[in-house]
Amino acid sequence: MKSLLLLTASGPLLILTSHESLTDQKLLEVLKQKGIGKFVAFEVPLSLARQRYGGHFQAVESNLHETDDLRILDFNGQRIFQLFRFDELGSPILQEQRAQAG
Repeated sequence: MKSLLLLTASGPLLILTSHESLTDQKLLEVLKQKGIGKFVAFEVPLSLARQRYGGHFQAVESNLHETDDLRILDFNGQRIFQLFRFDELGSPILQEQRAQAG
């Protein structure tokens, strides 16, 4: 399981995913279906997310199964930015899905 901070055009999202990598094509397809094709992502250490979110993390985690793609842990950008410092996050990953020619 991974915890990822996505900086998207509509704002930050903190997600939990059963996918092992942000480059997993199935995960990228799920995000694209949700309208998220371009973003900057940071891996958030799972133990840190668990510590900062406590019971809420446990509730979201308990609903994440191997067959699930992702769950949103938080969509409140102000709270996410207050809970995590940039030096606690992994290196930024840039993702931009190219538009297909008509």
